Amino acid sequence: MKPLDKENFHKNILYVDNHILVVIKEANIPTQKSDNISNNFSLSSLEDLAKEFIKQKFNKKAKVFLHPIHRLDKNVTGIVIFARTSKALSRLNEQMREKKIIRKYLAEVEGKLSQKKARLTDYIVHLSHRAKIVKKEHKNAKLAILNYEVIKEKRDSSIVEIELITGRYHQIRAQFSNLGHPIVGDRKYLAKKDLNKIHLSCFYIEFSHPVSKKVMEFQIKPSF
Repeated sequence: MKPLDKENFHKNILYVDNHILVVIKEANIPTQKSDNISNNFSLSSLEDLAKEFIKQKFNKKAKVFLHPIHRLDKNVTGIVIFARTSKALSRLNEQMREKKIIRKYLAEVEGKLSQKKARLTDYIVHLSHRAKIVKKEHKNAKLAILNYEVIKEKRDSSIVEIELITGRYHQIRAQFSNLGHPIVGDRKYLAKKDLNKIHLSCFYIEFSHPVSKKVMEFQIKPSF
């Protein structure tokens, strides 16, 4: 699918019912439109495309209620959950707060990690559109925790599976850069090469349906 191609957007839908929408986000699309982006559809967001899909599929004439439960960075790919009702939004947000939504990522990082399986625990501050690793004593520091395991090694890089324990701004990107193994293509966090997307994807997600309570599980295969 080409970015922001609303004609083919249905191909990125993993699941939809009256309460939730689960969709694959492409690279170079913001999850939500920021305040400094105009209403021009060519500068749209995943949320805008999803609303357009809901309007067409369910023949909605009125304004569509749709809110993301979590967000992915613009140049990150992967699975995003949207709530279609206020009740679903409240219940899924509660699952997020209670860390009951499992999110796993695949990343290709530069080099080979000495520890093949580990937990990274750092403190992060958000400064000028970047996440910076700081000492615990920093007044604005927020705890950032993830678990990772190397699942494949290439000549100059490693594929790692990551489980987020916290969900801080640019957390994965900052923590692996701080480790000396930035994500491939992520020049913002000191990768050697600048690609049109970074090699990071939310490839697996698991949660309880906000109404039926059924366990919902989705998995995709990233292209790197």
